[in-house]
Amino acid sequence: MSINWFKYSSPQTFYPLAGKMTPWFNWIAGILAVVGLYWGFFETPHILSEQKQYYRILFVHVPAAWMSMWLYLMMVGWAVVGLIFNTRLSFMMAASIAPSGAIFTFLTLWTGAFWGQTSWGTWWDWDPRMTSELILLFLYVGYMALQSAIDDTRRADRASALLALVGAICIPIIYWSVNCPDPNECTALHQQSSMSAVEPNIRIAWLIMVFSFWMYAFAIAFMRVRNVILERERNAAWVTELVGRKK
Repeated sequence: MSINWFKYSSPQTFYPLAGKMTPWFNWIAGILAVVGLYWGFFETPHILSEQKQYYRILFVHVPAAWMSMWLYLMMVGWAVVGLIFNTRLSFMMAASIAPSGAIFTFLTLWTGAFWGQTSWGTWWDWDPRMTSELILLFLYVGYMALQSAIDDTRRADRASALLALVGAICIPIIYWSVNCPDPNECTALHQQSSMSAVEPNIRIAWLIMVFSFWMYAFAIAFMRVRNVILERERNAAWVTELVGRKK
């Protein structure tokens, strides 16, 4: 028996589906977070003795940094689908992802500041990776501000989608800011990204936390998109009926 997934492209049919999926993602995110933090704090060896124990902040910093970029790509993806196919739900999903992306980007910068103070002796340096991550935060904030500044929802969706699409150039810049082809040309304080060079237990903790943040991002995006759907579809008959049943 085949499932017609295209029927869920309608806000009316996606709304109850998102409601059913949200608790599952919340539970998975919570369980993985507990496992990941326990593994990171108690199962990883003391191989970085010169950095003492503050290196463990990386178990939040690194996954948050990955999520800040991944969520931006997802936001752009939904925005592009909305521009091409003119689907309302696609724009709603993009708008629902933006706040989570901004939170993860801020968390990246905040934990990075603590790491920098203890590791490099400074809270902030105009390092290429730091600067490009800060620009990413401004892009998220700009996207949300543009959405709020335009009263016409259709125009707001298209204008913010174009801004997100142009800003996507920031993602490869963030990556190549420390992973440039010629290591001698890299002026970043950050080291090059290399998962293969990381101790296995540290890598496991990172990956578990990445999946935890990933599940959380799904859960919070689905919760937020349900609110967006109700707000934008408030004059639809099915929303009136739904609200009436809840009363």
